[in-house]
Amino acid sequence: MTPELQNSRFLKTVRREPTDTTPIWIMRQAGRYLPEYQAVRSGHTFLEFCKRPDLAAQVTLDAQRILGVDAAILFADLPTILEPMGFELDYQPGPQIGNPLRTGKDLDRIREVEDIDAMSYVFETVKLVRQDLPADIPLIGFCGSPFTLASYAIEGAGSKNYIHTKSLMYRDPGAWHEFLGRLSRSVVKHLRKQLETGCQLVQLFDSWAGCLSPDDYREYVLPHTRSVIEALPDDAYVINFLTGNPALLPLLRESGGDVIGLDWRVDLREGWKTVGHDVAVQGNLDPVVLFADLDSIRQRTKAVLDATDGRPGHIFNLGHGVMPDMNPDHVKALVKMVHEMGAR
Repeated sequence: MTPELQNSRFLKTVRREPTDTTPIWIMRQAGRYLPEYQAVRSGHTFLEFCKRPDLAAQVTLDAQRILGVDAAILFADLPTILEPMGFELDYQPGPQIGNPLRTGKDLDRIREVEDIDAMSYVFETVKLVRQDLPADIPLIGFCGSPFTLASYAIEGAGSKNYIHTKSLMYRDPGAWHEFLGRLSRSVVKHLRKQLETGCQLVQLFDSWAGCLSPDDYREYVLPHTRSVIEALPDDAYVINFLTGNPALLPLLRESGGDVIGLDWRVDLREGWKTVGHDVAVQGNLDPVVLFADLDSIRQRTKAVLDATDGRPGHIFNLGHGVMPDMNPDHVKALVKMVHEMGAR
């Protein structure tokens, strides 16, 4: 890694070193709320768009430049890794799995990803982005955590109750752990390749694990998430993010990571205390705050910054992704507010 990247505001914060101001990036920062994104996306299905490295790289770079954030995040989508495992993926408009896994017998048609170059379009995007990003701006790679990917694959689409996922988990724990093991090893290959081709750090998204009780998370999820993080290179920086259930924070920390993502359902001061001050944290403004007027956004942003008590190691972010009908001027204003009020 170059000295410019090692000494970047963002990676110094990951290491909990003092910086000139608080760094910020925003989940889904390259999204349809931006007119520039819409212009590039026009005329392509979402899956076609994800598989065009030139287009995916352009929207990744555009978002970082337009917003002035301290890191770029690779434009891709969580469920695409399920395709080379044997799942039929489509978007209508959200992700849909045409052949969901519902029983242990279904594992016979599901394979672990052996050749990660089946995802070559992702790694080509990484290379294109890295060659054009500013020298001191890290590129974040990512993948879904094993539980969230399993939920996509089992439910076949989004869910409110995760009935199929939990039913398999409870009814056939042997099949569950076998499937999560295959997913975990595939995720490791995906993330390692992203790091090898130009990403400086990676984020694991457990977007759906908030539906679980602490006991279920400990038994059915934690070992697999931890196995992913432990299998990455020792010098790889990892952000571990889970949304929807603050009761899981101690277990999220136990599963690993250099940075623990906090969603907006927990006070940042209390959340950081819960996971420990020997780890960096990311978050955690409620995304809906960005629909408010600028004075209200400033007030809420200051409250998040104040909750750090001036401690190094806080990356500002929303508690989840920016919403598609957001005013982009409010997102730009948020970035400026964080840099201004977070200055030391």
